[in-house]
Amino acid sequence: MDTQVLQEYLPLFGEAALLTVGLGAAGIAVSIVIGLVCSLVQYYKVPVARRLVQIYIELSRNTPLLIQLFFIYYGLPKLGIKTDPTACGIAGLAFLGGSYMAETFRSGLEAVDRVHSESAFSLGLNRFQTFAYVILPQAVSTSIPPFVANVIFLLKETSVFSAVSLMDLMFTAKDLIGLYYNTTESLFLLVVFYLIILLPVSLLGTLLEKKVGVPDVGD
Repeated sequence: MDTQVLQEYLPLFGEAALLTVGLGAAGIAVSIVIGLVCSLVQYYKVPVARRLVQIYIELSRNTPLLIQLFFIYYGLPKLGIKTDPTACGIAGLAFLGGSYMAETFRSGLEAVDRVHSESAFSLGLNRFQTFAYVILPQAVSTSIPPFVANVIFLLKETSVFSAVSLMDLMFTAKDLIGLYYNTTESLFLLVVFYLIILLPVSLLGTLLEKKVGVPDVGD
């Protein structure tokens, strides 16, 4: 392994890492909003909208992100809807992530025993107060582990952004390998930068889970 090549490539991978994190963070933020709305629709069994959410979840979870990106970037312009690579990447990640977040939040909400809601109503709390002070805190605690897993999964999925000409980590690695054939150095930096991005998220998730986790009775 050539250390001089590593030093030369380091700034390029640094720029690509910033782009990867930026796009990933934006897509995940939008996916959280989508997931929260969809989970509430399912939890409260909103007519018609619930069925539409189920269709969206099945469509999103059962098609690869690469196909979704191709549809947004190459298919939508045929319908008169043009997107640049950045918007395409964020939209694709949000479309995929929204379905996973929706199922995570829904399972967290449904894990809260109905008797807690009934007890809150009997104490005089209204529907909003019951949700905000009784259901939501318990649902958040239950949802932390799968939520963190979803975040890591979505950050790793950014590796397909190179298919729509976004100069992320994967695009940079493939480009440098194709131009200069420094495969070992490029792949080494690719792995290192993904570890730099993902390991802190994993550790933070573990700490957060311990912080907000609700211990079982008797622990």
